[in-house]
Amino acid sequence: MSITKRFLLPLAKARLPLYAGVDLGGTNIKSALVDDEGRMVAFHTEPTHADRGPEDTAARMGRTVHTLAQMAGIATSDILAVGLGTPGPQDLARGVILRAGNLPGWDNFPIRDRLAAHCGHSVTYANDATAAAYGEFWVGSGRDYDSLILLTLGTGVGGGIIIGNASIDGAHSHASEFGHIIVDPSATARRCPFGHSGDLEAYCSATALKARAAEAIQQAAGGTLVDAVRGGEELTPILVSREAAAGDPLAMELIEETARWLGIGIVTLMHTLDPEAVLIGGAMTFGGEEAPVGRAFMERVRAEVRARAFPLLAEKTILRYASLGGDAGSIGAAGFARRSVAG
Repeated sequence: MSITKRFLLPLAKARLPLYAGVDLGGTNIKSALVDDEGRMVAFHTEPTHADRGPEDTAARMGRTVHTLAQMAGIATSDILAVGLGTPGPQDLARGVILRAGNLPGWDNFPIRDRLAAHCGHSVTYANDATAAAYGEFWVGSGRDYDSLILLTLGTGVGGGIIIGNASIDGAHSHASEFGHIIVDPSATARRCPFGHSGDLEAYCSATALKARAAEAIQQAAGGTLVDAVRGGEELTPILVSREAAAGDPLAMELIEETARWLGIGIVTLMHTLDPEAVLIGGAMTFGGEEAPVGRAFMERVRAEVRARAFPLLAEKTILRYASLGGDAGSIGAAGFARRSVAG
């Protein structure tokens, strides 16, 4: 529900060298060619077609690197380095997707090395949400901070930790799995699609919002959200946001409940990492800072943080929306490639 305003920099104005970043998602492959200042020179997207298998997708990702070069009017060899972000869990050291819920049948696939073989470059590998966090740190909402965490709200809940110029990946490549921190230890806690009880993803993902909304609608007497769903409209976060903006109390209550659970999770992360900034991104930001519902959502998150965090953290930690939208992952992947050669 965020819209990226994409500006492509003419090659003549780019600061060389150039880097390519590939962001692999369950639905689309997004690729960007950026200059040394993180400005986008070329952009390409195409369907993932995950059902065709990982090798087919790796080959097409490799071709997208060549496509970016053609779009910019350069040779592929003029691209200094290539970065890749994919869903996890992963073994980053080996370049392997261990299991990706939105890429069925891709278990234990050596995605990094297969992309490298198809594009002719060595590839820097990262978790997709960590790549998005690095993009925000490099040229987005986090560019003025030395440390940040990014939470991505979408089908699931992901995240990234950037401290200094480094991502925190963990000993087993599982750091930043923010969706699976526990926010509700009760026996009746909701479960996420992985089967975990009471984690943040069970309350703050788009999947969770739809589930909670469906339950609430079954019990509700009426309202515009209820009428829309019972009238045949698909129940999505976009519909919930639309009806909240129109003044439907149930829709707004669902969004504020999401914000409350998110605030609880953020406080845990603040007390653990003490970052300068906490950014919220992903597809489910309810219009972000440009929309009244998005502003109300963020204010409810801040209220929960103020109520639960140490006063100094509540006062000093910046909470704001990410700004790169759907381009954060590809820009961040290119940024990791840049870091790999620049040091």
